[in-house]
Amino acid sequence: MGKSYSSDLRDRVVAFVEAGHSRRAAARRFGVSESFAVKLMRRVARQGTVAPARQGRPSGGRLVACEAFLVAAVEAKPAITMPELAARLAVECGMQPAPAELSRFLCRRGFTYKKKP
Repeated sequence: MGKSYSSDLRDRVVAFVEAGHSRRAAARRFGVSESFAVKLMRRVARQGTVAPARQGRPSGGRLVACEAFLVAAVEAKPAITMPELAARLAVECGMQPAPAELSRFLCRRGFTYKKKP
């Protein structure tokens, strides 16, 4: 994943455009792409900031909304298989996640698939 342009460069591009120059002229002057200058000015107009947006996926994932149901289901039946849990989740929450997605989600919450003696 690429890095964001520095806030100093972003400030200079915005100041250049606000001084009366075009966005494309600002892009040529500072050696950035035209789309960057256009999108930066759109961001300033809409959000009032030159700060870059967060990169990557949002933390947590889509299963966070059903976390309480998943934890309760696993605690009620610790030996439940991931396909069974996926089927119950489809009925209860209307989601159809892959069993591997459920497994990763539960492992991040501290549930393991190893049986204890």
